[in-house]
Amino acid sequence: MSAALNVDAAELAKFDALAHQYWDASGPLRTLHSLNPVRASFVAARTRLAGAAVADVGCGGGLLCEALARHGAQVTGIDLSATMIEVATLHAGAASLAIQYRQQSAASLAAAAAGQFDCVCCMELLEHVPDPALLIAELSSLLRPGGSLFVSTINRTARAFFGAIVAAEYVLGLLPRGTHEYARFLPPAELARAARGEGLELREITGLEYDPFTQTARLGAGTAVNYLAFFSRAQDSL
Repeated sequence: MSAALNVDAAELAKFDALAHQYWDASGPLRTLHSLNPVRASFVAARTRLAGAAVADVGCGGGLLCEALARHGAQVTGIDLSATMIEVATLHAGAASLAIQYRQQSAASLAAAAAGQFDCVCCMELLEHVPDPALLIAELSSLLRPGGSLFVSTINRTARAFFGAIVAAEYVLGLLPRGTHEYARFLPPAELARAARGEGLELREITGLEYDPFTQTARLGAGTAVNYLAFFSRAQDSL
């Protein structure tokens, strides 16, 4: 593990191994394909994307990046997995989408481009890093005054343990075994506290529900398992 990069090498290796199957909608990451339209619509309904500078931190193979680019955003996607960045670049090229992909950490992007983004997204990453509060600080520093931050992660509850780990990984096989560690799940209160410490205001939090039998996703009131959060930076900050 490299504390300087706020990354667990074992976690990175898990996703490196899945990169070649990233765009297979019926493959091991098929739940992402179901969740992505809901996530993209959530973002698009709450911030102006046309012409906006958007960063997707932990972009993987580019599912969300491509959706946001189709809404007219100028998207920069970063990920520490070189394999994922290669997959994302090739797929965007085949789709004629002008997305800038970089193998880069959030800290490195924050150092080079602080305050340069209208919108920052970080989906399903906080529960995979050693220090989620540090990542929140880096995400916050990327935002312009008035900018929007969108995060999705998993709550630390008994229901999340059984739903996101036992059922999803071991019973239904929706995700590869070992994808998640319960201790790294992040309750909304902890997320909100870390964001507040970085000058971000919580605007909305909502559940993100997935039905494994119909393989569909939707927004819901319950945040006991997956949830989405929307924060904004004050206009007079920085």
